[in-house]
Amino acid sequence: MLHASRDLTALLADAPDEVVALRYAGRAMTFAELRAESARVASGLAALGLGPGDRIAVWLPNIPAWLTLLFACARLGAILVSVNTRFRAHEVADIVGRSGCRMLVLWPTFKAIDFAGILAEVPPAALGAVERVIVYSETQDETPGEPLPGVPSTRYADLDGPPTSVAGGPDARCVIFTTSGTTKAPKFVCHVQGTVARHAADAARALGLDDGPCRVLQALPLCGVYGFTQALAALVARAPMEVMPVFDAPQAARLVRELGITHMNGVDDMIDRMLAEVDEPQAFPSLRHFGFALFNPALEDIVERAAARGVTLRGLYGMSECHALYALQPLDLPAAERRKGGGLPVAPEARVRVRDPESGELLPVGVAGELEIAGPSLMHEYFGDPAATAATFTADGYLRTGDLGYLETDGRFCYLARMGDTLRLGGFLTSPLEIESALDQHPQVLSSQVVAVQVDGAPAPVAFVLARDGEVDAEAVMAHCRARLAGYKAPKRVFVLEAFPTTLSANGTKIQKAKLRALAEERLARGG
Repeated sequence: MLHASRDLTALLADAPDEVVALRYAGRAMTFAELRAESARVASGLAALGLGPGDRIAVWLPNIPAWLTLLFACARLGAILVSVNTRFRAHEVADIVGRSGCRMLVLWPTFKAIDFAGILAEVPPAALGAVERVIVYSETQDETPGEPLPGVPSTRYADLDGPPTSVAGGPDARCVIFTTSGTTKAPKFVCHVQGTVARHAADAARALGLDDGPCRVLQALPLCGVYGFTQALAALVARAPMEVMPVFDAPQAARLVRELGITHMNGVDDMIDRMLAEVDEPQAFPSLRHFGFALFNPALEDIVERAAARGVTLRGLYGMSECHALYALQPLDLPAAERRKGGGLPVAPEARVRVRDPESGELLPVGVAGELEIAGPSLMHEYFGDPAATAATFTADGYLRTGDLGYLETDGRFCYLARMGDTLRLGGFLTSPLEIESALDQHPQVLSSQVVAVQVDGAPAPVAFVLARDGEVDAEAVMAHCRARLAGYKAPKRVFVLEAFPTTLSANGTKIQKAKLRALAEERLARGG
């Protein structure tokens, strides 16, 4: 029977030595090996000066070292700062610099992502707090080089030192994820070890990972809370996970069929592409669970199409502030209900309520308002921002999600949309202010507004700008953004306006985003 470990070090210690924790590149790694490797890495990091409360940025694809570093940090009481592998130089510099990371871990020669090239574009002063670069490699004779000029490097394989005692515990901060929210700069969502370990057990039970032999495909990136939660749930359930460095639909489809994968989570585009790789009517006979998020409106029928191929999809709910897999839709619901985000919370103590954002009154079943959630998986804080932390929690401990939703009669809740203008792009919540900030740095742009519309069948950002002086070179502005932002954040079109559509309200003049979205759709339809 699954039980929650007190902290991350105990989560590993509680597992039998011989049980396989994960498989990567054709090699199995047992829990004994994972424990030994994390202890070695912890000793090496401690010898380099990393200690309780220190931050280390981990900018890696899905590889065992990502998890090893997490457990090494937990042992030391240090904090792993998760850096999205899709981030560009501007974003990496901001997150690593502003969080005060003393160390940075990366794989410069990884072929699928140009980590070294991106890092070369980061102004050295932006990473002034970084004292050491840890260079990962899977080639024994590769030298670490100097990815960050003037900062010493150490090979990950060479990390070693005297044995360390456990300095972390249930209340120790252990991981930071970034979230755009509604601010120009990402906020740092910080969780403690007890919360992570407890939620992993709750999620594992809800996913059915304790129901017979299970095998998990880890195709979601560990750098995001969605993939992170799935991986921790698999570990606490002792369900071996097959780790993919990056998602590849043909390979994922093959692994599910050949290895008898029973569980995976993803987004609508992932399962759509995997189904296209298989000709048989029953695409994936072993797959018992596929939790999914509907991000692409063009795939609204994916639940029915998957069901016709023998795959049952179930909607879910989560965010960095409460972990992914906070709630899941029951498997026995009809497709129309399973498509919805939300569901039943995975923790027995979790509570969800809905509040009218204008009157402040709590709303009854079926009436939409802002979702407020409570439970054992909530974040500890926005690291370094006590004001934002205080504003996010109610006096009685509920977290204000900023999401629009309603309660169901059977105890579930349903997510509808973000309350504000936060965009869903590339499977990530993205603040338009972050994109607008990059646009406004271009010398030809006086001001900008960004909306999300369908471009080539997927939600994408479209920008409207006011010229600073004379004409705006739209292609140059888009290139400017591509150099500073992850690809999914960079505007796919830039349109120039004389003025933004506005309306007066009691709180001042507001820009009419709805009119901008309609204008974007109209211009795109005309081939703009």
